[in-house]
Amino acid sequence: MLYIIGLGLGDERDITLRGLEAVKKCEKLYMEAYTSLLCFGLSTDGLSTLEKLYGKPIIIADREMVEEKVDNILSEARGSDVAFLVVGDPFGATTHTDLVVRAKTLGVDVKVVHNASVMNAIGICGLQLYRYGETVSIPFFTETWRPDSFYEKIQRNRNIGLHTLCLLDIRVKEPTLESLCRGRKQYEPPRYMTINTAIEQLLEVEQKHGESAYDEDTACVGIARLGSEDQMIVAGTMRQLLMVDFGKPLHCLVIVGTTHPLEEEMLEFYKIRSENSEHKDNGIA
Repeated sequence: MLYIIGLGLGDERDITLRGLEAVKKCEKLYMEAYTSLLCFGLSTDGLSTLEKLYGKPIIIADREMVEEKVDNILSEARGSDVAFLVVGDPFGATTHTDLVVRAKTLGVDVKVVHNASVMNAIGICGLQLYRYGETVSIPFFTETWRPDSFYEKIQRNRNIGLHTLCLLDIRVKEPTLESLCRGRKQYEPPRYMTINTAIEQLLEVEQKHGESAYDEDTACVGIARLGSEDQMIVAGTMRQLLMVDFGKPLHCLVIVGTTHPLEEEMLEFYKIRSENSEHKDNGIA
C-alpha cells in the first residue's frame, strides 16, 4: 500500500491523527522536499524532529527521485506499506496526482490522507475562498528567461472581480546550467522567492504589457510562513508591500479583486499603519 500523507503547513504537530497512524505502520517513509517545505524543515533539526515523532528514519525524496526513480518507490509499495509525506495537502501539486496515476496503473493500492494547504489556509487573510480565481505561479526571472503567462490569468481574474493567489518560486536542488552542459550535476544553492521580488517582477511585466491589469496602487496581501506560529500577514498596495521585510520563507501573495464589506473589515486588521510598524497575524488563528 502506498500512503500519500499531507503534513499540513506549520510543523510536525500538524499531521492528522489518521496520518500519524498510517506513518506508524509503514515500513518506509519518504519525504517530498521540492514543491514545498515545512517552515521548521528549513532548519538543521527539522527532519530529526519528524523522525523523533515518527520513531523511524525518513528518506528525502528530491525532484530527481520523484520524477526519475519513482518506480522504485512504487515497487516497494507492492509488497509493504510505504508512506510518501507531502507538505500541505497531497493534491496541492500536479506531481502528486501523477504519482497516484502511476501507482494505480501498476496496480499499487493508494490511500490518501488529506491536510490543510495554502489553498484553504489562505482564508486567514480575510478574503473569501469562493472569491478567488485561477491560482498562478511566479517563477524566478533570469537574464534569458522571463516568462509572463501569469499576467493574462491575473488580468482575467481581476476583470471579473476575483482575487488571485500567487504561489512564489521555490528552487531546491536545481542543477546549474554549466553542470548540465558538462554532464555532471552540480546544484544551485536553495532559493525562496520573497514577496518583494514577486512584486518587482509583476510590475516589470505590467510595464511590458501596459494593459493596466494592476499597478503599484493595486491592493494586495502578503503572507509569510502561513500556518506557523510566527506567520505574518500584511495588507497594502504593491508599493507599500515592497518596503516590508517579511522575514524567513515561505512567502505567498494575494492580488485583491473586488471586495465585499466583510472582507474589507478583515483586511483592516492587516493594513499598514505606519512605515515603522511591525506586522504580525494579530493573534487571529
